[in-house]
Formats: sequence, structure tokens, C-alpha cells
Amino acid sequence: MHRTATPGAHPSAGAALALTTAGVVAQAHARSQSFGLQPHEQADLHLLDRQTLAWTVARNEALCAHARPVMETLAQQLRGTQSMVMLTDAQGVILHAEGDDAFLDRAGRVALQPGAGWSERSKGTNAIGTALALGDAVQINGRQHYLEANQFLTCSCAPILDPQGQILGALDVSGDRRGHSAHTLALVRMSAAMVENHLFGKVYEDAVRLRFHARAEFLGTLMEGLAAFTPQGRFLAANRSAQFQLGLSGPALAAHTFTSLFGLSMGALLEHARRSVPTLLALQLPAGVSVHAQVEFAPRGGVTLPVCPDGPAAAPPPRARPAATPGLSSLRYLDTGDAQLAQVIERVTRLLGRGVPTMILGETGTGKELLARAIHNDGPRARGPFVAVNCASIPESLIEAELFGYEEGAFTGARRKGSVGKIVQAHGGTLFLDEIGDMPLAMQARLLRVLQERSVAPLGSTRQIEVDVNVVCATHRNLRAMMADGQFRDDLYYRLNGLVVRLPALRERTDLAVIVQRLLRAQHDSPAADSPIPVAPEVMALFAAHAWPGNLRQLSNVLRTAALLAEGADAITCAHLPEDFLEECEALAQQGRVVAQAFSQPAVPPADGARAAVPAPAPAPAPASVRPLGDVAAHALQQALDAHAGNVSAAARALGVSRNTVYRYLRAQSCRS
Repeated sequence: MHRTATPGAHPSAGAALALTTAGVVAQAHARSQSFGLQPHEQADLHLLDRQTLAWTVARNEALCAHARPVMETLAQQLRGTQSMVMLTDAQGVILHAEGDDAFLDRAGRVALQPGAGWSERSKGTNAIGTALALGDAVQINGRQHYLEANQFLTCSCAPILDPQGQILGALDVSGDRRGHSAHTLALVRMSAAMVENHLFGKVYEDAVRLRFHARAEFLGTLMEGLAAFTPQGRFLAANRSAQFQLGLSGPALAAHTFTSLFGLSMGALLEHARRSVPTLLALQLPAGVSVHAQVEFAPRGGVTLPVCPDGPAAAPPPRARPAATPGLSSLRYLDTGDAQLAQVIERVTRLLGRGVPTMILGETGTGKELLARAIHNDGPRARGPFVAVNCASIPESLIEAELFGYEEGAFTGARRKGSVGKIVQAHGGTLFLDEIGDMPLAMQARLLRVLQERSVAPLGSTRQIEVDVNVVCATHRNLRAMMADGQFRDDLYYRLNGLVVRLPALRERTDLAVIVQRLLRAQHDSPAADSPIPVAPEVMALFAAHAWPGNLRQLSNVLRTAALLAEGADAITCAHLPEDFLEECEALAQQGRVVAQAFSQPAVPPADGARAAVPAPAPAPAPASVRPLGDVAAHALQQALDAHAGNVSAAARALGVSRNTVYRYLRAQSCRS
């Protein structure tokens, strides 16, 4: 789809470019329709109860504290315009609102008040829900709203990002559509940027902070770049303007140091910061652009981190996934025609909202978190938070504090105000425990107690906090084998395995062509009606025969690279595929040669005698011309299967390969026929 640059926007969380208004609205309407909403239906006026709203506000304490002063200023600027200013969390629930008394009555009729949810799933196309779905600022005016009940409104909304680029919430201005003004969106953008910069300064108040811009007069304004580093020079974070000026995204910057980005040693920078009256620094960006900079470093012996703790041992917060494709995180969207996956979806759909814990098994990269998010989004807890915890990525020394939270001073290095922990953050929603098999035994006992008593005691505290969470866990490990070895608690296993489903590996699925099209559409943010760049038949044949050890994650990365390399071409061909992927394919081809050579010897009868061995027919003499490798392998496999009366395990043993190899070549042969 055609994109246009957004003035003043900077690349972060997909916010570098904004779709045209028509494209935004068309995609948002498609999503609204996929959620089952009808334009003429009554708007959902349901509000969170007082206690749940209080919990929600408490979970977003830092966001509220830094946003409210900005909201007050913005409300004063808009006084007399019959509009109101609202702050929401990352799920679109209104946390705080200020506005004109003359507009409050009409706003109340459509639940523009604290406790109301304005996600696209509940309200259809609207500025809050659509901005959160896109990760970018948007203005929705009048009839652009999906629900007719909301079409008297004009709304401008911008998401608020934390220093790691994750969506914390959104800032919105809504009013009567007759007072529509394009300037309102610019005000909202600036206000959101102000909140982000305030948060940045607070999170990294003890870090080495750099302010920079190519023009000295822009230092101290919303246009300045902000970057934070450890005293040793390791990169910590950068705001949108810094990422834009550096020409690198947050993840790309994570591999850098201060010296690699600005060409000055960290020692020289700290020496400059120690001067009583430090002057402006002249630095050079990697692209050769000269910038003016100010450095700040005044550690105060502790950091209050509302988003992500500092240090190499800290776990990253759950990453928000953009919902550019209609229904991306819904069970219906995930059903792409594979019979095994359809059975999984049918089973979890039957138990939505029944309070039954779900355990998702499958290899790494098969989409376990996607399924967990779909279960959350399609269930009655969709308005609540979805909190994902990767038990394998958190060091054992930190996992207890990360999950259960801690009080102030509970341990050395603790935040000054403590932390509520992931379990409390998930109150009212879904707690997704990924790689549960990697959780230490001591933590398994604590988790079991929390699930049984539905309450949690933070480290260093004797008080119990009641929690209401739906637990979905996932693992690629064999938990039953771990139980037998004493590495996983039996009682926790039987507490978590209310419903156990297994996601098939990509090589076992029959919907590869559909998956390829879906991934290409999602990566290019094109609506369902658009056709992404086609994939050449020889590439699809290569895909069908490949083992895909990285499953969907690997396929997604291969397609992303190939699609970029194929820009301007008629189709994705083998020439556009990444070299490492082609090397994997060559290794698979070599394995196919081994299969053919193995079959040139008499087939070995089954060792278990489960089925009577049928003498293998003598291999046909090799023709003068070289036969295609796929034909040779398929012929060898078919003869082995015939020799063992269709027993795949026996045929695999006879050929000296795994059963997956047999299945893979059978599927490839089926695709050719």
C-alpha cells in the first residue's frame, strides 16, 4: 500500500510512516467487521468496576504520573472547544479524563470516561483503538468511525511508548465533529512526545544521558534526540527522535556502544560531564552528520524504573505485536486450513472463558505465543492485560522477583518503590508462561501456591495480594519425562494441564501456501484484498521440501528478506532467498542423496517384527541422463514403504533416516502431483 511520510514522526514501533487516511480507515473497518461488530449496533457502555479500575490505574502509575500534567496543559489549550483529553492504557481502557463540562454529558452517552474500553474489538474503528493497533498517531473524524453511535465525534490519538519502544498507552482528544481541526492531531503528537521524554528522563535518571540534534537551537525541545548509556558505554535506550537521527531502530541500536555511534570514547564523554560548566559537544553520527550534544550524568544511588530494569540481567518487557492484519491475533485468523491446527483451535474454542488452564506444546517457533494471544483476545478477558513471561530468558536469580514482585529494599539493587511483579500485572487478564519447563523447581512450588490460593506475596512482604488470572503455558520440552527425572513438579503439571494441545511443526502442516501469503501480507501491512508479491513455483517447491527447523519464525524471516530483495520484481525467485537458507536447502539435498544411496542396498526388515517384511524389488538401472533429485528420493521412499507395507517407522529405519524425513519427502511428492 502507498505510504506517506508523517512530518515530525520518528521510527519506533512501526511509527516511522503513516498510512494514508483512506488506507487506515479501510483496514480498521475490515478489522472491525472481522470482530463481528455491526455499524448500527449500540455502543458497548460497559465500564470496569471501581476495584478493577483502581488496579488498572495502579498498574499504570508511572504513566499516569507523567501524563497528567501534560493533559492539564493540553486541556487548557483546548478549553472552549467542547472536547476532552483522555489517557488510556495499552489495551485502550481510559485511565483519566479531563474536559469541558458542556461536552461531558454527550461523552458519557458513549462511555468516554474512566473505566471504558476503546479497543477496536469493542468499539470498532476509533482513534484510540486504531492508534494502538497501528502503533502510530491517527485522527478519526465523523463517519470514519465504524459504529454509527460514535459518528458525532472527531478524535485524535497518539500512542505513548516506553523507552524500549513498547506501547504503554495512548493520549486522545475527542470532541464534536463540527469542531474538527487538523491541528489537534499535531498537538496530541507533541503532548505524547512530551510524556515519552519525561518517562525517558525518569527511567534513566542514573544513566549517562545524551541530548543531541544537528541544530543547537533544537536542544531542549521535543525535536532533540535522547539516548542513554551505562557508564561503561553500553547502549540502553533512545527516544524516537534519536532513532530517526541515527537512522537505526531500537533493536539495531542495542548492539552498539556510545563510541561506535558517536566516535568518542566513553572516558572522554564522562570527563566532559564532570566539568563544572560543560559546553556543547560536537559529535558525528555514523552517517557522517555532525550534531551538537549535551551530556548529563548525576547518579543518585538508585533508579525507579516503571518499564524495564537496567542491567544486562534484566528481562525485556513483553513486546506488543502490531495488529496491522485484520484478526491477526484471533483464533479464526489462525485457522489456515491445516487439519491438525483446526482441531487444536476447535478444542480451545470450546473451553474459552471456562477457567480451564491451557498448556501448549510444540517446537520452538511454531506459534505458541500467537495461539496464547488469540485465546486471550477471543475470550472474556480480552479487555484485561496479556502478560507474557519467558521463563527461559530470565536468570534464575531474578525470576522470583520478576514473577511475584518485591517490596522496597527487598534486595540489593531493588527499585526504590518496589515492583508489583508479572502475576499482579496480569490481574483480570491472561498470564502466559512461555517455556514453563525451564522454570526452577523452587519457583514451581511458589507458582503452585499462587495458583491454588489465588494470591501472591511480594518478596520482602507479609501481605497477600489477591489475583485473578487465566494461565496459559507453553513449552517445547517433554514435561512428563522431566517429571520422571524429578525436574518438574507433578502437582504443578496436573494443575496446569487442564487442556493440552500440540501445535504441529511447519514441516507437518498442509497449509504452507496459505501461511506464505498471510506472512507476506502481514509483513507489508497490506489489506486482505491486496495481493502480495507472488512466490515462484520453484521457490514454493523448495519451501515444501524444506525441514524448517525454525518453523514459522524461520519462514517469516526468510520471506521478509526475500520480499525486500524482490522489490520491483514480478515474483520472489530463488535468487532472492537468503544465502544461509539456500545452504540449508543444499544440506537437505545432500541428505536426499544419502536416502537414495541407502536404498540402493537391500531393505532391512523391521527389527520389531510388527509387520512381515516384503522383499524389496531390485532398484531400476540408472538411466543415461541424470534424474532430478526429488524423483530419485521419492522413488526410493516409495519402494521402502512398499517393502514395509506402508510402515513409515520401518521404512525410515531401513533407509537410515528419521520419520520426519520420510514425511517431508512424501509431502513434497504430493505437492508435485
